[in-house]
Amino acid sequence: MDWLTEDAKLVCAHEAGSVQIVATQKLVSIDSRRVLVEPDPEGRPIDRCPWAQPGFLPCSLTLKATGYSQNIRIDGQPVALDTVVGVTNGTPATTFRYYVRRAGQALVAER
Repeated sequence: MDWLTEDAKLVCAHEAGSVQIVATQKLVSIDSRRVLVEPDPEGRPIDRCPWAQPGFLPCSLTLKATGYSQNIRIDGQPVALDTVVGVTNGTPATTFRYYVRRAGQALVAER
């Protein structure tokens, strides 16, 4: 399971919506890019979700996620892994998810 960096690519289930990533910790980086920790992927805007149906809302915000490291922490926060998955605010509720398409690095992994 690869660690996520601020170069990670997270998308909504509709594949076109891209999560705007911000790394909050400043202690650990890989190739000069900061590593993401919990809750970095959460509460982030989603750009360009194509879901536009009458009576439904497109994905525009990430909500709670799972898939963080159970073993490795940075400054007390679990490292975000390529197994991170969560729900969005798109409707119908709890149906739309976001997930990692690319970790942003290929050097460091949790085994």
